[in-house]
Formats: sequence, structure tokens, C-alpha cells
Amino acid sequence: MENNKTHNNNQSINNFAAIKTAIANNEEALLKELLAGQSMPELEKSYLIDLAKLSNNTAILTILENISVKK
Repeated sequence: MENNKTHNNNQSINNFAAIKTAIANNEEALLKELLAGQSMPELEKSYLIDLAKLSNNTAILTILENISVKK
């Protein structure tokens, strides 16, 4: 039986994978939807920004740079 913490971790992993896919596919609207109202640790944010720099999409970079960082 899956406990609540495991379920939340799986959701978090799935969401992070979806965010990476949206960045790789230059899907700005989907990325905005996935990140709506979220914050993330600085390390994750930096990783996603580095990933976005590979495609040189300034709109995606701006979306990612505006994510608030969890303290």
C-alpha cells in the first residue's frame, strides 16, 4: 500500500518530468500551466534554466527565471 508521502513524491517526480519535456519541446503554454503558483528549490530551478539554454528560447528562459525559490 502506497502512503501519502510516496504518492506526493511520485507526483513531484512526474511533474518535474513533464516540466523538462515541455522545456525540451518549447511548449511555453504547457510550461506556464505546469509551473502555475509553484516554487522550487534553487538547484532544480538552475537545472531547468540550463536545460532551457540549450534551445535558446528566451520566452521559456523568462518563465523559468520568474519561478520563486523555496526557502
